[in-house]
Formats: sequence, structure tokens, C-alpha cells
Amino acid sequence: MTFERNGLLMLGLAALLVPLAVHDQYLIHLGVMVLFYAVLATSFNLVTGYVGEFSLGHTAFLGIGAYTAAILSTRYGLPMWCTVPLAGLVSMLAGLMIGAITLRLQGPFFVIVTLAFSEALRLIADNWVALTNGPMGIAGVTPPVWIAHLDNVHATQAFYYIMLGIAAVTVYFAYRFVYSSAGRAAVTVRESRYVAQSIGIWPFAMAMQAFVLGATLAGVAGGFYAHYISFVGSDLFGFAFMATMIIMVLVGGKGTLLGPLVGALLVTVLQEYLREAQELRLTLFGIFVILIVLFLPRGLMGFVAARRASRKTARDDLATRKTLHGGAR
Repeated sequence: MTFERNGLLMLGLAALLVPLAVHDQYLIHLGVMVLFYAVLATSFNLVTGYVGEFSLGHTAFLGIGAYTAAILSTRYGLPMWCTVPLAGLVSMLAGLMIGAITLRLQGPFFVIVTLAFSEALRLIADNWVALTNGPMGIAGVTPPVWIAHLDNVHATQAFYYIMLGIAAVTVYFAYRFVYSSAGRAAVTVRESRYVAQSIGIWPFAMAMQAFVLGATLAGVAGGFYAHYISFVGSDLFGFAFMATMIIMVLVGGKGTLLGPLVGALLVTVLQEYLREAQELRLTLFGIFVILIVLFLPRGLMGFVAARRASRKTARDDLATRKTLHGGAR
């Protein structure tokens, strides 16, 4: 707990100082995308890492949040400070509805049904032209008025700090959940549903809390994305965003708070760096992911946690032996 808390504080402080040290618009934009994916990966990790249910439909909440913000902004003229929280609220309601159906299933059935929900929403976005503008998407989602008057660099910096605030709130809620009684109960459900039930834990209720919280956070990220990119399309429901979230959680380490943040940073930077490789980009990226899965199955933060635990055990054993030898004398 202390290690994760200190790590989160250090990452937060470093993120806060980035725009003060970097004045290149592209690098600041990259920082915005790192924070955006950090929120998505964290929200996905709540369900996959702590409850143990592998959802392939988490992009549904990202898309719902983005479309909600885009529609409220372009058709009703609501400002960003209003559309983003409402995007989270609508995604939360969708999470309650979808979770009430899917969380009664387990294993491959849960995976297939969540994927089906996401695909159904993609088809709705492509075909409900009156609401979503169909395959053309919704363009012209406006940024806040005070940002619109800034130059490109300062506007990107402003978006960076807004996204940093959203990421900070996301990590705070995730931290409070993980180290609460509900979070510990969710981990118990992940390890063994039967043991959890035997001690009075209702697996469905614990999973629902994590699922709805993750849906809400993903919806808020989607609302921000709509205003930042100023365009929303049905590709948000596609598998590309889902695959990115999965890779980030696997690389960083599922079931940890630091893992999704580290995974978001590494994967986003690596993707941008490999753009120069062109045709080899996907191949090199795939090799990197395969190596992580093979040699660090618990991810980078899982590996660090295991090393810390082994060192602590070794120190405790050494202290015990010294005590026993001292008593023998």
C-alpha cells in the first residue's frame, strides 16, 4: 500500500511538471494521450484486475461518453464542464444496465456478451443517422471558450491540465475502491467465488460496483476525448481501443494501481516511436508484447511487487536466523 501510494504521488508530481519543462506542442499532445489512456486502462483494470472478469466491451462506455458529450455540445450548446460529467453519468447508467445482464455470466460467456454489446452499439452509431450522423460521425465539438482563444501550444497545455485533473480523480476513486472493504471483497471474488460466498460476500454486488465505477470513468474519458479531438465516430466502439487497453494493463500489470499508468506511458510512447518503422511497426510492437507476456506474465509492476516481497521475505528470514543464533549463545 505504501509503495503504491508513494509511486502514485511521484507520478502525479512528474506529470504536473511536464508542461513547465516541455514546450513542444506534439510532446504535450503525447502527454494528453498518455493521461487519456491511463484513465481508460485504470477503469478497465478495475473489472479485469480486481474482479477477474475479462470484458471485451469496455469501449462501449468510452463511445457512449464521447457521443453524449458530442451531442450535448453540438446540438444543445452545453459547455465542456457540463458535458463531461453528464457523459460519465450516462455511461454509469449504461454500466448499470449492461452489468445487470452480463455480470450474471462467467468466463467465456461474459466475454462474448460484453463484446456483443459493444458491437451492437457500434452498429447503432453507424445506422442511427438522426442521432449520431451515421458513418460520418459528429464533427465540430467545441472546446471551452477560454481555450479557443489561446494559441496552439497553450491550448494543448490547457487540455493537458484538464486531462491531468480527470486522471487524478480517476486514480483517487480507484485507490479508494481498491483499499476499501468492497475492493478487498472484489479481490476475494476474483480468487474464489465459492470462498467469497462462504464468508457472506455477494459476488454479483461486488462485481457490479467495480463495473459501474469503471464504466463511469471510461465515459468521462470519452467526454473529454470528444472535446479534445472535436470529432466522434463509431470507431470508438471498435476493437482498436479495446486492444490498446488490454495491452496497457498486461504490460503494466493487472490488479495493481500503478500498472495501468506505467503501461499507458510505455505503450503510448512506444507506438509513437515505432511510427518511423512504418511496415515493421505492428510486428515490432507485437514482439514487445509477446516478450512481456512470456517473461513478465504479471506485468512490470507485478514483477516489481514480487521482487519486493521476495526481498522482504529474505530479510525476515535473515533476522529470524540472527535472533535464533543470538538466543542459542
